[in-house]
Amino acid sequence: MIGERLKRARAAAGLSMQALGDLAGVSANMIKKYEHDQSMPGSATLIRLCKALSVRAEYFFRPVKVELSGVEYRKRSNTPKATLKRIEADVLDQAERWQELINAWPEFPLQAYAPPAGLPGRVSTLEQVDGLADHVRAQWALGLSPIPDLIDVLETHGILVIITDVEAHAKFDGLQASVGGQPVIVVSSNWPGDRQRFTLAHELGHLLLHERLASELDEEKACNRFASAFLAPASAMRQHLGSQRHMLEMRELYLLKAEYGLSMQGCLYRAGDLGIVAQNVRERLFMVFVKQGWRKQEPGQPYRQETTRLFQQLVYRALGEGIVGESKAAELLGMTVFHFHQARKLELLDAAAHQ
Repeated sequence: MIGERLKRARAAAGLSMQALGDLAGVSANMIKKYEHDQSMPGSATLIRLCKALSVRAEYFFRPVKVELSGVEYRKRSNTPKATLKRIEADVLDQAERWQELINAWPEFPLQAYAPPAGLPGRVSTLEQVDGLADHVRAQWALGLSPIPDLIDVLETHGILVIITDVEAHAKFDGLQASVGGQPVIVVSSNWPGDRQRFTLAHELGHLLLHERLASELDEEKACNRFASAFLAPASAMRQHLGSQRHMLEMRELYLLKAEYGLSMQGCLYRAGDLGIVAQNVRERLFMVFVKQGWRKQEPGQPYRQETTRLFQQLVYRALGEGIVGESKAAELLGMTVFHFHQARKLELLDAAAHQ
């Protein structure tokens, strides 16, 4: 029966029962019956429902069902519940397609998640959080250079990253959960890259620091410290800025952001945490951000957004290995067979190049 999937798709579309009924040509009461599996829509009505909800018919009959467990939202207190439902519905849809792809492989080619070896059993200070971030970089062979593609790093180590298109603006700060024991981190496609990266690193901090922190440490503050330390290691910051400074130039922060993908404000905060600048200097510079209106939008072009290509790559790999057919590959990617055929043959790329 399609009830639960219909309810989820309606939540993802942000539609009331009445609004969906109007689009599908049925009453709100009939939508309610569909969602409670008290009735089944005919083929014509199902097609109209698919069109109204921007889903394919296969969505309602997908054999895989997943549940998000341990959901932790980083959100502002005024985030509407409807927004959170839309995000969760979008994440569940993407997670189900992931699970269906995983199930298709006799042996899935990616490693399962495991915490880096040698993590401390207890973390009692923020300085130890810095050390833990350096340890993770060392275990994952990242060195101390900037991380150009953080999503790729996380996915390589078994952490599923989902990018939601739900327009939550500034009210949604990230989500962490697990699907079938696999950690999931969710960020928005509407954020600039530096905000995506900080959220990804922050949620990684929650994953690694959970149940390791001493009771006197605030977990959110510790994860903020981990995120900035993971993106901009202390040795790199001191190499660029020096060990101790009387003042910093805004252009220095701008250049650091461009290199490390940490916001100018994040770089300034990091410099204060490391004692490179005194706290009164940091506060004075933060006031410049306030007066210039840079707290909401920093100067210059936004840092490039992070993206994930792993799911697409594995779908095409499965197709090439004969694990899935063209129709199933199109379904997993949420495309019509016609558009998938064009994408597979790179026809759309050729058309875009000649525009």
